[in-house]
Amino acid sequence: MTSKSTNTVWHHATITRTARETLHKHQSVILWFTGLSGSGKSTLAHAVEDYLYHLGISTFVLDGDNVRHGLCSDLGFNDKDRVENIRRIGELAKLMTEAGIITLTAFISPFKSDRNTARNLVPHGDFLEIYCECPIETCEQRDVKGLYKKARAGQIPFFTGIDSPYEAPENPELVLDTQHLSLEDSVQQVIALLEQRGIINLPRTKEKT
Repeated sequence: MTSKSTNTVWHHATITRTARETLHKHQSVILWFTGLSGSGKSTLAHAVEDYLYHLGISTFVLDGDNVRHGLCSDLGFNDKDRVENIRRIGELAKLMTEAGIITLTAFISPFKSDRNTARNLVPHGDFLEIYCECPIETCEQRDVKGLYKKARAGQIPFFTGIDSPYEAPENPELVLDTQHLSLEDSVQQVIALLEQRGIINLPRTKEKT
């Protein structure tokens, strides 16, 4: 077992988060998309990022599949590794808020305790949990990768919704019925949330007189 180093010291940044937010002309925040596989998390996160990008807003998406090619490539999918996966993402997202950007995370993140741990890493209001609510039957119908079919056949162990639980959020900042809402409507609800929280300020079209 590798012991933790006792010789590390936290170095405070020369440029503050507030200064970076001023440079970007918006506040930083974590948008934490959670839901079953196939509920639309990644699709929505990237669509929101694209919308914000075209408004000149600095963003970055942390995608569940992508991080397992590098940052979390050493982890499996049992409960212990899933906890560690989300811990790492939470810490990374925290650093990105210090960089003054809007970070969008798209992970199943099935356990309430892990999501709460990630929330508690940052100041109140800096973590917005967005629950992509969708019945598992619909998620299975959308499953172009055939993951649910493989999981039901016993080929993928610890698959959320099949042989590993998903704990739905109790008090998320936003619930999206991704079974029925269009992608465009879902994006607009996320943008509205950011406006309501004062994270971004969208330009207003002048009324004709």
